[in-house]
Amino acid sequence: MSKKIKGETVRWGILGVGDVCEVKSAPAMKLIDNSEIVAVMRRNGLKAKDYAHRHQISKWYDKAEDLINDPDVNAVYIATPPDAHEELTIKAAKAGKPVYVEKPMARSYSECTKMIAACKKANVSLYVAYYRRSLPHFLKLQELIQSGAIGEVRLITIELYKTDDFSAKAMDMIPVNWRVDPEISGGGYFYDLAAHQLDYLDFVFGPIRSAKGYAGNQGNRYTAADIITSTFSFENGVHGVGSWCFTADRAAEKDILTIIGTEGQLSISFFGPAEISLKKANLDEKIIYKFDLPKHIQEPLIKTIVDDLLGRGTSPSTGLSAARTNWVMEEMTKNYYARK
Repeated sequence: MSKKIKGETVRWGILGVGDVCEVKSAPAMKLIDNSEIVAVMRRNGLKAKDYAHRHQISKWYDKAEDLINDPDVNAVYIATPPDAHEELTIKAAKAGKPVYVEKPMARSYSECTKMIAACKKANVSLYVAYYRRSLPHFLKLQELIQSGAIGEVRLITIELYKTDDFSAKAMDMIPVNWRVDPEISGGGYFYDLAAHQLDYLDFVFGPIRSAKGYAGNQGNRYTAADIITSTFSFENGVHGVGSWCFTADRAAEKDILTIIGTEGQLSISFFGPAEISLKKANLDEKIIYKFDLPKHIQEPLIKTIVDDLLGRGTSPSTGLSAARTNWVMEEMTKNYYARK
């Protein structure tokens, strides 16, 4: 068990205060009991200062090491792109600070294992921002599955089809779109979006034991894969099929997870409305469950992390669970073909 934070307050230092820190994550750290932000960092000092001023945070830095070694900081949130996750996690661990890192956990499974090893050696906790593990509609979906609402689960299908947001002209106008640069992100929009889906399935059904797939680049807009098809199976015997296409026509756009059981099926969107659909043969109409979501979408997960660090609860998203998702994504994209 990792050591807990001394005292009664988690005092966050944030590395990389970009877009994700405006609404999704960081503001929640100031709303949760026994949690506060004491320092932020960005390589562009003017932007770090601006963020600190707008969010009423007393200290800002333009060097990661300065924030990590700040004695007032007792926990580090890494909100940078994935290419910096391994290096910054290891530095924070060596300084004795627990780490909360954005998803995907890293660019590769190998990097994930090094992060886990560093935190284990330093006896500090490591968490990853797979916040769907704590959102109300995804918790309700888990409850419905575990209560036998659709009998025994047999098959899972994932379908995520998006339009190509970046025409050749648009790409020329963007200096860097790091999400489609594997050197920074690890693997394009698949790593950015499918990571949430695959991690959630790990949460509900346990580890995926085998995954096979084909990855390709059909649009030739960037180097990352823009289409992936896969089959996978869980340790508990449930099977899955997934397809992801990021160059689809707008009329074909789809975002749905379907869970097929012996007595019905459940469906949910990962990136759309917070709703669950339940269909059963003995129901005249499908049942729709609707939910309200928090303004700061990561707040429920961050609360579990604060509780864990203060020894009053546990968090469902750890480095160990998140690393499994990186492994699955690598297995699914091993067979990569880029059209010439």
